[in-house]
Amino acid sequence: MWLSSPGPGFSYCAWFALVPLLLGCLRTTPGNAAKLGFACGLFYYTLLIYWVVISLGTYGNLPWWACGIALLALSSYMSLYLAFFCAAASWSMKKIIPVWYAPFLWIGLDSVRGFLFSGFPWQDLGYSQFKTPLLIQTADLAGHHGVTFLIVLTNCLFFIIIAAMDKRSPWSAKRVLIPSVSAFLLICLAATYSWKRYDAISSMTAESPRHRISVIQGNIDQNQKWKPDKKREAVEKYIRLSNKAARLNQSNLVIWPETAMPFNPTSDPLFAELLSQTVFSDNYALLSGAPYFLKNDKKTELYNSAILVEPDGTMSRYFKQHLVPFGEYIPFADYLPLPGPVVESVANFSSGTKATPLANGRSSLGVLICFESIFPNLARKEVASGANILVNITNDAWFGRSSASTQHMAMAVFRAVENRRSLARAANTGISCFIDPTGIIHQATPIFEPASINRDLAMLQQTSFFTQTGYLFPFCCLIYLIPLTIWIRLRPVRGH
Repeated sequence: MWLSSPGPGFSYCAWFALVPLLLGCLRTTPGNAAKLGFACGLFYYTLLIYWVVISLGTYGNLPWWACGIALLALSSYMSLYLAFFCAAASWSMKKIIPVWYAPFLWIGLDSVRGFLFSGFPWQDLGYSQFKTPLLIQTADLAGHHGVTFLIVLTNCLFFIIIAAMDKRSPWSAKRVLIPSVSAFLLICLAATYSWKRYDAISSMTAESPRHRISVIQGNIDQNQKWKPDKKREAVEKYIRLSNKAARLNQSNLVIWPETAMPFNPTSDPLFAELLSQTVFSDNYALLSGAPYFLKNDKKTELYNSAILVEPDGTMSRYFKQHLVPFGEYIPFADYLPLPGPVVESVANFSSGTKATPLANGRSSLGVLICFESIFPNLARKEVASGANILVNITNDAWFGRSSASTQHMAMAVFRAVENRRSLARAANTGISCFIDPTGIIHQATPIFEPASINRDLAMLQQTSFFTQTGYLFPFCCLIYLIPLTIWIRLRPVRGH
């Protein structure tokens, strides 16, 4: 599973990675299967999200022992889902062939992890396929969960074929025939749809109107950008890169990353100076991240925002809706006995409440700030509200040189495919890129290098089935599991 994840990048491993685990569940009790699943999960998730130590230690100023505890705590929490899956799979195998139970169970657990405790759907199994666009086009029907479902179904198919050849198996070859054939036919149907849909969307993309965009990657040191004597230097770097890119490519829009403006634009005179040297002098629109203070009922609230400024002076903004726990706010701060460095290093942001796209000429920009790109429903709401281009601005400096930058970018690929929208991604230290509606990545930048990239992005208008229905597929999986689980409970144990 880890080898299939972004970083190692052997994505084909995902299609058979679960087979040994399923064989282990078959040959033990549900209790022991839960222990097996937890051990597997702890190993897998510790390798997958090891970057937590880098983020908390290097940039959160926590001692390394505390970072290690935080990593193990988060890995343990995520492993509980795999433990539950293995226990339930082991229990069901005593009565039924799991090919039409285990994949639904896996998706149900993924969806719960996506919203419980504000949600942490980091690197669900389907994301491993982000570099194989021919395999992920079903995401416009069922989201990334649909791709995960097909991966788990394929693993189950291999598993029951192998298990049926073992003399100790509770299933005969004859008994697994119908489940195996039906699973194989569904996989073939999905593959055919994905192939046909890829061709259709590619043709639509080629014929659609375009919007010329430049993305700027400033590579500003995280430890320097918030120092008062360094903010002008950081802004001037972005100005130089932006003006050069806009003049050479005649860009309609220039995009800067999350908090590329390291000051409050409502009060800092540097904001007006910045606009006079970019938007007003070179006649292009600028979209940039910035901290934004808003006074409301004698109370000042701080937002992580994206501000769009047009050459005519028109200004619109988007406030980040889904904040990062322990990064942008502390959940249950009054009840958690947290160490001082944690409290001091966490900003107290307020969350936005609207998913209104920002108008820029013929384009309508659906903005996702950093962490928001891992939540499918946020991008879906933006597109449903009229966005014809998605924009993901982020500051992945927190990840250092770990594989987390690739993992984060991989999830943005699926937001483009699910909603059939082009996506522009601007990251302070990388990875910045453009993603077309089929999921193909263009001009991905190296990390920790300044860069500017330019592209004419297609503006598709059609809405996908996923955009229209949202979380219908994982919801149906959860509903389906209820009667099926009751039926399995009442079903007598069968032998060969």
